Amino acid sequence: MHTLQVNFRFIFMPQMKRLLSLNLVIIGLCFIIFLAPRQGLAQNAFEVETLKTLKSEEIADEDIAKFYKRIIQEGLSIEQFGERARKQGANPQEVSKVLARLQKYEETSSENFESDSEKEVEKKSKKQTNSNLIPEEERIFGMELFESSNFSFEPNLRIPTPSNYLIGAGDELLIDVFGYSEQTFNPKVNPDGKIRIPNIGLISVAGLTIEQASSKIKRSLSNVYSGVSTGQTQVSVTLGNIRSIRVMVTGEVSKPGSYTIPSLASVFNVLYAAGGPTKNGSFRNIVVVRNNKIISKLDVYEFLKTGISKNNIHLQDNDVVKIFPYQTRVQLIGEVKRQGYFEAKEKETLNDLLEIAGGFTSKAYQARIKVTRNTSSQKSVADVPSELFKMFTLMNGDVFKIDSLLDRYENRVKIEGAVFRPGDFQLEPNLTVGKLIQKADGFKEDAFGTRGVIYRLKEDNMLEMLSFNPIEVLTGASKDIQLKREDKVLIAYKSESKEGRKVVINGEVLYPGVYDFADNMTIADLIVAAGGFKESASIKRVEVSRRKLDVDRKSGTSEISIIKQFNLERELKNSGDAEFNLASFDMVSVFRNEGLVTPKTVKIEGEVMFPGSYVLSKSKETITDLILRSGGLTGNGYPEGAMLLRKKQMNATDNIIALNKKRALKQQSKDSLTSKKLEETEKESPYDIVGIDLDKLLKKPGSPEDLLLRDGDILIIPDAKQTVLVSGEVLYPVRIRFQKRNSLKDYVSEAGGFSARALKRKSYVVYPNGRAKATRAFLGLKFYPKIIAGSEVVVPQKAEKRQVSAIEYATIITSLTSLLLLTYTLIQ
Repeated sequence: MHTLQVNFRFIFMPQMKRLLSLNLVIIGLCFIIFLAPRQGLAQNAFEVETLKTLKSEEIADEDIAKFYKRIIQEGLSIEQFGERARKQGANPQEVSKVLARLQKYEETSSENFESDSEKEVEKKSKKQTNSNLIPEEERIFGMELFESSNFSFEPNLRIPTPSNYLIGAGDELLIDVFGYSEQTFNPKVNPDGKIRIPNIGLISVAGLTIEQASSKIKRSLSNVYSGVSTGQTQVSVTLGNIRSIRVMVTGEVSKPGSYTIPSLASVFNVLYAAGGPTKNGSFRNIVVVRNNKIISKLDVYEFLKTGISKNNIHLQDNDVVKIFPYQTRVQLIGEVKRQGYFEAKEKETLNDLLEIAGGFTSKAYQARIKVTRNTSSQKSVADVPSELFKMFTLMNGDVFKIDSLLDRYENRVKIEGAVFRPGDFQLEPNLTVGKLIQKADGFKEDAFGTRGVIYRLKEDNMLEMLSFNPIEVLTGASKDIQLKREDKVLIAYKSESKEGRKVVINGEVLYPGVYDFADNMTIADLIVAAGGFKESASIKRVEVSRRKLDVDRKSGTSEISIIKQFNLERELKNSGDAEFNLASFDMVSVFRNEGLVTPKTVKIEGEVMFPGSYVLSKSKETITDLILRSGGLTGNGYPEGAMLLRKKQMNATDNIIALNKKRALKQQSKDSLTSKKLEETEKESPYDIVGIDLDKLLKKPGSPEDLLLRDGDILIIPDAKQTVLVSGEVLYPVRIRFQKRNSLKDYVSEAGGFSARALKRKSYVVYPNGRAKATRAFLGLKFYPKIIAGSEVVVPQKAEKRQVSAIEYATIITSLTSLLLLTYTLIQ
């Protein structure tokens, strides 16, 4: 067994070594064939030939990142790169695929700096919503900057590399050699702070700026590329993928801890990620500690006030951001542009505080500000006049209240009414009523010049009234009156001294109604103002009624109005009655022409030769006249079923009864049955059914039953009927073929007979013409109405009888027993 093992090793070991060597050669060839072209693709992506042969599947995911960075360095957008590729002859489909991958990478890379996840953003949005519920005067100024989801403070990773950016371990450099020599290198800074360039070796770049590193790299490359020294070959050094750094946020911060952020992040970026200061945190004393030394102090208020982010430096690895507790916080409420709690620095004054708050509103009382201050044992109140704003220093807990202006004027007088310029005027020294009227440019033509009124406030703020004669004041005939603050002078109009002067016109004019009366107004003027006569107007009868001012109220027969009638011409010429002068409150009535009759129309439908609408030719046209005009009945016409529909004509009493019925049903509409009745009432047909016997009328036209037609009547002639409808309390309501020999009981029998709830003796028949006939009884015998084709047999329901309950029976028996006992006792 031992011999076999030795032989096995001796025989197979050399062959295994040869196989291993062969595999290494194959792997190397594969790397040269497949991987090398992909590296060159990203480097030469912008070359013409490469753009022409652009294929999405040949670009690895890591090359897409390099592709994207190269596009950004060239100052292009993804869309502009796509346009360039298409112009160079690239396949449009391949270009679209590459652009889609680039856009996807852009969306992914923009999410690298998200210490807030989507849930965190949602929390901030909820926090912001809750903070909006806090009254404005209770909010801490500056807090909304970190609570609002509208601010993100994400670092911009697409900006040119800052000149003061220090390279560190993990950064990727993009070294582009172009000119006589073409080469691209993407070295990454190792933990020792060095990069490796092929054929060059290691170069230490950690702690250098991009500019310093670029100079050092160029010197190293000039040893290999001679054109670098002569300028024939250029070298570009930029920052590729940046490293991540860790910083510590501590102190009065919402979420203290260690944060991994891009190396381009600033103090504001990490403050936002950490949720900003707490309620006890300072917004004006935030420091950055580097290597155990404070290198920067940040004041958030400076940024909010001026927009300048002073001392918002870029952070480095292992930096500490410290937020101290606030020292002085004051409250500002009232008429300032920003209310709330404000943090103050040492030696800041009230004037500085007002500047941070945006200053006063337009309604603020600026002469002095009330301040409530905490002492060692209690509170105190003080007034700060405006001249001390710049000297009044702030203390922790101060509350400043800015009042509003008083809603009153210190030097105002008013004039209203019939003057040319009514309104407010300045109360000057020695201002009188006459001078005020002159300031208002005097009276209007329709001013009531003999009496004016001054409304004045007395010392106890009660109102008093002073009267004067405006004309006499202006002419000097009477003494002028000295005005005081808040006096109001009223000069009335003449028209106001008269009650509203109106005239009324009604009847056959285009626009009847009420019109303003004017002096010297005539009948013709009012008719023209009302649009003129209608064609139906009777110009021979125009009536004017005028009120009397001396009516004898004690006499029951005294005349209360003066009535005059006029015969006018349609052209209303300026002569005769048309020139009658009206007085205010006159009423003009234009009557309808007595010979004019409005055409009346009726309608005939169904089985006639010429159905349709007809205008009545005479005032006494009958049903048979209409049938004659319509050409008579067709062969299929059924005169026994003819029906006349007539519009309901309700007088004032009927309307009131219907309205009250509807109101009563609405008040009881909670009951489903009542609601149904209300719906039925509102859906009631506007027509009444008038029962007629057309067959009899056609045989005797002009008889008393041959009704006169009215405007809107509808005459319906149905076609021949062959069935009878049986409905109501039968076992099976059904429509049955008409048989002349059958009676009402026969049709009920064919519908299954009467039901248990049927009220047999009240059965009735509704004929197709709208008439109805009930069952009659005589000496115990029932006489059922005749049935014709198209009739409906209706069997009504018995009224429900309420059964007496056991309790009710007991009550009745007890009452009767008590009554009998009482009677017996009385008899005894």
